[in-house]
Amino acid sequence: MKRTLRNEKGFTLVELLIVVIILGILAAVAIPQFGSSTDDAKISTLESTLSSLRNATERFYHEHSAVNPGEKKQTDGTTAALAADCETAFTKQLTLYSASTGVTANSKDTTYKYGPYVKDAKLPKNPFNGLNTVVCDITTTDVTTAASSGTAGWKFYAKTGRLIANDGSHDSY
Repeated sequence: MKRTLRNEKGFTLVELLIVVIILGILAAVAIPQFGSSTDDAKISTLESTLSSLRNATERFYHEHSAVNPGEKKQTDGTTAALAADCETAFTKQLTLYSASTGVTANSKDTTYKYGPYVKDAKLPKNPFNGLNTVVCDITTTDVTTAASSGTAGWKFYAKTGRLIANDGSHDSY
């Protein structure tokens, strides 16, 4: 019994290798395109989030007699002398109800009639480092070149009211 191979149908190894090589080339061209669209989406999210946070700090500033969030402690309304006090006050003053002195409370009444300025009782995350914390600079008054460290989601200059992304590479937004 002899079988002839001429009547059998299929692909040769060379044909399969050519198809695999072509698919590999197409994948090498397409994958970087998806990566750049992800970065574009993150930048767009960062710009939108920064805009919302900046609007919230501006509103706080105008409703609290030209005092930036974090400048005064949320516990007693005295000046925040330490960066840690500023960071805690900034977060609470934007996420809770506040009195005109900056003192915060969990519920609204005639004294605590301002805010909250940010939804969900927490600051939004920075899309590049995933952090929703803030680091405060309480001494700088001339912020011509803001610098971030990447240790928190946001950096706030309490004396000037300037808010930037704190992920180490998006200070200019």
